[in-house]
Amino acid sequence: MKQATISSPSNAQQEAISKMNVGDLLRKLLPYVMPYRWLLIATLTLTLIGSLMAQVNAVVLDRAVDAINDLQHTEGGFQWSQAARLLVTISAILLGKEIFSAIVTFGQRLFGENIRINVSRDMSLKIVDRILTYRMAFFSADDNEPGKLQTRIDRGTMSLSNIVKNFFVDILPLFTSAVMALILMFAANVYVGLVALFIVPIYFIITVRQGTRMKGGRRLIFRTHQVLNHGIMNIIESIGVIKSFNREEVEAKKQEALQQSSTEQQKNTRKLSFYFEGIKTFVEQIGTVLIIILTAYLVLIDYPGMSIGKIMYHVMLFSNVSAPIRQLHRIYDDLNDALIYAEGFFGILDAKQEIEESGKYKPQENNSATDYGFTLRDVDFTYPNGTHAIHDLSLDIKPGKVTALVGLSGAGKSTIVNLLDKFYSPDSGTIELGGVSLNEWDTHALRDQIGLVLQKNHIFSGSIEDNIRYGKPTATIEEVYAAARKAYIYDQVIALPEGFKSDALQLSGGQQQRIAIARMFLKNPPIIFLDEPTASLDAIATEQIKNSIDAIKKDRTVVIISHNIGQIIDSDEIYVLDHGTVVQHGTPDEVYTQGGLYKDIFDASARSMNADMIARTVHADTSSAS
Repeated sequence: MKQATISSPSNAQQEAISKMNVGDLLRKLLPYVMPYRWLLIATLTLTLIGSLMAQVNAVVLDRAVDAINDLQHTEGGFQWSQAARLLVTISAILLGKEIFSAIVTFGQRLFGENIRINVSRDMSLKIVDRILTYRMAFFSADDNEPGKLQTRIDRGTMSLSNIVKNFFVDILPLFTSAVMALILMFAANVYVGLVALFIVPIYFIITVRQGTRMKGGRRLIFRTHQVLNHGIMNIIESIGVIKSFNREEVEAKKQEALQQSSTEQQKNTRKLSFYFEGIKTFVEQIGTVLIIILTAYLVLIDYPGMSIGKIMYHVMLFSNVSAPIRQLHRIYDDLNDALIYAEGFFGILDAKQEIEESGKYKPQENNSATDYGFTLRDVDFTYPNGTHAIHDLSLDIKPGKVTALVGLSGAGKSTIVNLLDKFYSPDSGTIELGGVSLNEWDTHALRDQIGLVLQKNHIFSGSIEDNIRYGKPTATIEEVYAAARKAYIYDQVIALPEGFKSDALQLSGGQQQRIAIARMFLKNPPIIFLDEPTASLDAIATEQIKNSIDAIKKDRTVVIISHNIGQIIDSDEIYVLDHGTVVQHGTPDEVYTQGGLYKDIFDASARSMNADMIARTVHADTSSAS
């Protein structure tokens, strides 16, 4: 099993990463937020109201302290009736403010959370729609292995939607409240306001420095998460092989090494984070001390407009100014995470060069199977991982005929099928179908003409009926049953407790192969690609399926790949491939008489099946019967 590794980003990736900043992120998020502009307006309105309410405590405390101080120093002496009225008034104002603030906060958070949920849904749907349009080469790239791709999508969606929440539910209320508090501080005393204003940029500078220092560590942690998820998926997918070779301990140690690396990265990152947070807390507390000292001094020198109540007033207002500062490190951390995850998420979403190309040509409805023949000329092809699979290949797949592709493993047989189905495009050379270049064919129209049965076909989660109907979504249940009968799976399915409603994933490998073949029968296309179609079937099932395939081959263009000589010996023409190029071709008899690779494969296949012994056994049985 391939061992997952953690690699540093390439120069191209680093260049792309460096271009992603907060402005870019917000611009990319804006199209997902704007459809909910009325929710946004409601959220912003409630945010403004909530920010005004946040200043009420400071104003009430200012007036209350001075009023209480005046009560204690009145000429007539302290009067409880006046104190009671004062306390009732203060209580009513503060209680009413808290009730009103709770309603406003509830609405603001509810609207903000609705925006986040809607944006998360829209982004998830958007990226699924987009990756479904990408060519196969995109999914073959190392960075787009299933586990890594899933991590980039899941963490990107979660992190980006959280940024929407942070902005509209957390950041806006805090910073609006801070601006309101600063305005009130300046209105009360410009010197105190300047002290508060002086502290804020210092805190911001430290926070930005923190983000810059920690960005590399966060990116490495993100890449580690991708590798860990991919490694776990590999373990799950390969569990049978792991157990059969008793390699549980080996795989556990691989994961342990990755987890240990991840743990150290997280510890180092958190250590650096705590260092900066300690500095920021110190700066915040220094600001509070300066406010207390300055306001106390101004009261002592009888500065106009300053009173004991104003000391508490300014301290509380500065608390509202410093509230977003206290939250800033968390929000900034989330923002930096979002920037990193956004790189991966939007890297997938914006990979327009990966969109599968499609021409406009569509066949006429009255075209017959005899109109569909492939011509390949001077084709070269290299997979995204660098494997040069096809070299200067030319061949003709005649319409209405059965063409077999023969060769050793890695000769390029399946690659040809991938090229004919437009899963990949050749590096050079031309491929035509019916005299029209594949580049000019409408991709969906092309694939409507093709039925594909692989050695291992994908079975979807769902019922057997749904999996067969995948070949023709509009098919009636009778058509589904007919296709199942042709694939010799009907009797086995109908015997199950839930029949065709049974879970297809619970079938054996051979049964799943028949489901895939039934799916192809239901589609009933004029072109058929068979890539080891009976590889996972027993001998009797192989014979049954061969009879069905022989029937459906009639008047169709068929390309078959098989190591089973019995599957290809009755082909109209054979192309023998070696290292991605044609080395022999002709009818089965012609190619065999030429000697060479095909004869070697044919003879080896016969020997591996003990053909002589089988022939003698059959002959003896025939003789005794007669």
